[in-house]
Amino acid sequence: MDWLTIESLTDIEKAVEDSYMESKKAVILFKHSTRCSISSTAKFRLENALKSNSDFIVYYLDLLNNRALSNYLAERFAVRHESPQAIVLKNGKCIYHASHLSISINDIEESLQQGV
Repeated sequence: MDWLTIESLTDIEKAVEDSYMESKKAVILFKHSTRCSISSTAKFRLENALKSNSDFIVYYLDLLNNRALSNYLAERFAVRHESPQAIVLKNGKCIYHASHLSISINDIEESLQQGV
């Protein structure tokens, strides 16, 4: 699985732009704390779930090195800051967000089917 990194506001705008691509289901923004074992577990589970699913564009934000960008994501998409956290974008809007071990590819796909 190829992670695209978020290290600037330009990277966030690219992710939003990517969320309009018809050839992909959605963009997943994964906020990860490299010091947290729960975050590592959530990342591992997401990676395993996406191994056989290339329909998503997946971005990675190192929370410890980019806290201001994490706060910006929370504000921009009106979600409470948490870590680890997955924020899913489709057509420029947040359609799903979850944190910790509640992050689920099945729930992400369900939210896409419901058009939420």
